[in-house]
Formats: sequence, C-alpha cells, structure tokens
Amino acid sequence: MIHPVRRLTADDWRAARATRLRALADAPGAFASTLAREEAFDEATWRTRITDNAWFAAGDPAVGLACGIPEPGDADGRHLVGMWVEPARRGEGVADLLVDAVVAWARADGGRRLALWVVDGNVRARRCYERLGFTLTGERQPLPTDPSVTESRMLRHLV
Repeated sequence: MIHPVRRLTADDWRAARATRLRALADAPGAFASTLAREEAFDEATWRTRITDNAWFAAGDPAVGLACGIPEPGDADGRHLVGMWVEPARRGEGVADLLVDAVVAWARADGGRRLALWVVDGNVRARRCYERLGFTLTGERQPLPTDPSVTESRMLRHLV
C-alpha cells in the first residue's frame, strides 16, 4: 500500500495535532514529550511548531508522522524527531517514506548529518533505522520524560 508523504503547512495544524496525540497515546515511552503536555498546546503553538520545523505526514488521513529540526549546537547537523507510524501500518514501508522525506529536507537545508535518539529496548525501531543507514554512536542519555529509561543516539551521514 502506498502512503504519499507531504510536508505539512501551518494550515495542517489540526491533522498534525491529531496524529501527534495518537502517537503519544500509542507509545508514551518512546517520546521526549507527553500526551498531557501536547494536548495543552493551542492553535498558535501548533502552527508555530509546524512552520519552525519540517513536519511530514504519510497518508491522508495521516498514518505516520516525522519531523526534522536543526541539530542543536551543530550547524551541519539535522535531527529526526517525533517519528511514529500507526501500529496497523507498520511493516508497509511508511517509516522508510517518512525518513526519506526528512533526509531530503535535511540535505536541501544544508545538513551533512542526520541524528536521532531511539529508546533502548525498541529493537524494531532501531533495526529500521539501521536498515535506513543510521548507526549507533555510543552516546546514551536518560529519556527526558522518564529518567529510568535510556535512549541511544544514532547518526546517518548525508554526504
């Protein structure tokens, strides 16, 4: 099944919000944010999040979401965040399409590296990222929303 991916605009804020909230409800231990925190965001906050970063949705209605942001402290780096695919759609290539969209954005934006954090123990996600060219860096940190859980940094060179 083909799920077209498109970059979201500020006018897509309702769809972005609905999909992101589904993601946070589905996998609360996979993100550095919480459902309660993002449910409280108003329209202006959602519009700003979308316009300040590169948000991509797969399908209409969306069955997957990913976001690209500048890598803090690294002018050549970009960061993949908020990656999620609806459970019933996993294994259909949606993740590949979303990562490809973020990679294309990162390259077009001048990025030379794309990083992400994956929760330790999320073997399926880690294998997906490895298949898509990411490698573990050896860096680990506590998950911001649950310091008892750790996550590992992965990196893909874009040049």
